[in-house]
Amino acid sequence: MQEEGVLGSGSSRGMIIPIDKVQTDDGTRGTDFIRQIADEDQSAGKHGGIIHTRFPPEPNGYLHIGHAKSMCLNFGLAVERGGQCNLRMDDTNPTTEDVEYVQAIKDDVAWLGFEWSGRVFHASDYFEQLYSFALQLIKAGKAYVCDLQGAEVSEYRGLWNRTGRDSPHRNRPVDENLDLFARMRAGEFEDGSRTLRAKIDMGSPNMNMRDPTIYRIRRVPHYRTGDSWCIYPMYDFTHPLSDALEGITHSLCTLEFENHRPLYDWFLHNIDVPNQPRQIEFARLNLSYTVLSKRKLLDLVEQRHVTGWDDPRMPTLVGFRRRGYTPKAIREFCHRIGVAKSNSIVSVAQLEDAVRQDLNPSTLRVMGVLRPLKVTIENYPEDKVETVDAVNNPEDEGMGTRAVPFSRELYVERTDFEEDPPRKYHRLAPGREVRLRYGYFITCREVVKDQSTGEVVELRCTYDPETRGGYAPDGRKVRGTIHWVSAGHAVQAEVRLYDHLFAQVDPSDVGEEGSYLDNLNPGSLETLTGCWVEPSLEGASVGSRFQFERLGYFCVDPDSCQGGLVVNRTVTLRDTWAKIEKAKAAK
Repeated sequence: MQEEGVLGSGSSRGMIIPIDKVQTDDGTRGTDFIRQIADEDQSAGKHGGIIHTRFPPEPNGYLHIGHAKSMCLNFGLAVERGGQCNLRMDDTNPTTEDVEYVQAIKDDVAWLGFEWSGRVFHASDYFEQLYSFALQLIKAGKAYVCDLQGAEVSEYRGLWNRTGRDSPHRNRPVDENLDLFARMRAGEFEDGSRTLRAKIDMGSPNMNMRDPTIYRIRRVPHYRTGDSWCIYPMYDFTHPLSDALEGITHSLCTLEFENHRPLYDWFLHNIDVPNQPRQIEFARLNLSYTVLSKRKLLDLVEQRHVTGWDDPRMPTLVGFRRRGYTPKAIREFCHRIGVAKSNSIVSVAQLEDAVRQDLNPSTLRVMGVLRPLKVTIENYPEDKVETVDAVNNPEDEGMGTRAVPFSRELYVERTDFEEDPPRKYHRLAPGREVRLRYGYFITCREVVKDQSTGEVVELRCTYDPETRGGYAPDGRKVRGTIHWVSAGHAVQAEVRLYDHLFAQVDPSDVGEEGSYLDNLNPGSLETLTGCWVEPSLEGASVGSRFQFERLGYFCVDPDSCQGGLVVNRTVTLRDTWAKIEKAKAAK
């Protein structure tokens, strides 16, 4: 794979675009090659100057970030040029499709901000028309019923370096083919016993042109048509004809369909269709530390490596939604990486940076302590509770402030204390003074330990009452500022710290004997219980987002509905994985 810039420059397998090379949406970026083609076609008056695209997912799973790139391209191209984009379900394989996935796809497309003019198209809408198109081919002597099965088909088809051989049934008379095809539809034959194949060229160097199957027998009820059909059209047959029937002008596909384009065009040229769309291929999205194969994602779900399609570690849109990603951030990510002509691996750091850039100016800041260590301020009155003003968002003064309770007993992060601190450590330590965010200066006077384990369980400190708000009237400075919550007012929470699901940049790079599952990251989820957050989060609605100061961006998980606050880490404040990727790329 190549390093992907806006137009896919570079030549080394597995290279990653560093975050400092990302192009932002500043209005100076040139158009991509697909938009150039569309503009040229509009200028030439092709299709009456109309741009009509389609987004055609198969309803056999949930959409992922790769589909988001396709959505942004297909819907974006149409909207930008005053056209239309159809949402079409490619539902020709009833063994894997389900109405659950159809609804999920519609939800995801709407969530990402795209509209489909009120109608959802289905390939199954065209089953009768597709059947009539197959009859056209048979009558023209360009399709035949073949009795070869399984290994026989492969043997006759040949290899990339060995020419195929004609099926012994290739020259069946037209009337016999029509009769057999009708009987296939009527259910007279067993599954897999016969197929309908296009008669093209068994000597073609393109394997897709060696008499491809266009219909197969499959006695499986369809989620929309029920038992009406026991033969189903193949994707390569359905795709161009559905495009033609819907008036699609530009059929945008990923690069794996490049070798299928001659077959796409062959069907359009050999069947009487109302429209001649053009197929154009672009590089699919490959994301570091991620798999985007629906089959592999389904394996992860079915084998319980994740909790479901909406597990926040999954690259599905429903998973990202649960994790707290925003539609705007995903659209911006897709805009940043552009549209390329060659495959590459895009750094997941770019996606996470887009999320940070979106959340930073609009997200409420709050304080939460994930690994609590008790602090008692010994010279603070036991019965006193006061409130301090905390800034809701330093990026937006209009978001104002909030009142946070302050008392004698607090919780701070255990990682903000070191009994024997290293050099340049500026947080709490014995005898050291630090600033409590929005509060006071405190000094650690005594360390209390569990007598049986030696673990530090409490810090006894004093405060300077003249430093309210975190500033000393005498001008003295402290270098450390830490966050905290009032022990008597904080809300308990469960916090789930999500990380990359895989530990390798390319999880599929496993050699001949390995499996992508071997590269699962054992530390992809850390669940912390007994966390404490400030009381402003009590009753926070599911999906609400906020930044725990100094810790990262978080959102409220749907599991909160079962009682108790559960929050997910959306993204860290800084990208540590980008440094890892940069170091690997430098080797």
